[in-house]
Amino acid sequence: MISKRGFRLGCAALFAIAITGGMTGRVASAQAFSTDAARSAAQANPELVAALSKEIGATPEQSAGAAGALFGVAKSKLAPNQFSQVAQAVPGMDLLLKAAPAAGGVVGTSGALSQFSGSAGNLAAAAAAFSKMGLKPEHVAKVVPVLTSFVTKSGGAGVGNLLAGVLK
Repeated sequence: MISKRGFRLGCAALFAIAITGGMTGRVASAQAFSTDAARSAAQANPELVAALSKEIGATPEQSAGAAGALFGVAKSKLAPNQFSQVAQAVPGMDLLLKAAPAAGGVVGTSGALSQFSGSAGNLAAAAAAFSKMGLKPEHVAKVVPVLTSFVTKSGGAGVGNLLAGVLK
């Protein structure tokens, strides 16, 4: 039989582990978005990253990841030759794509993701990636016009329209 003292010590140890695990999880989650890939992407396209950071109030790493998440959606929706046109208009595209976290399996965002179930259903994956970076899923709607404007400016109206068409 376990004494009261032993039970209290056991509970205290479990509580400490639970708190430490929770804290470690949060720190690891926050650090996951300050990766070398995100930093490199931010340096490869400082103009776009700065515009996104200003628009959504995010760090350069989060902004690079946000751009990468949405460009990832575009890459999955466009034909390879169409995405190639978008990629040519965006310096550091490969690095931006690598800066985006994997979008699958985000816990606790079902309510936020459900708002994207209508015409913006293809943006649910991007919203999940945003959540993983500590950004609100609602920021997707603020990032899209910045990306399309940037691509239109650097690649022309036709390329901007390609991107806008898959990110609506």
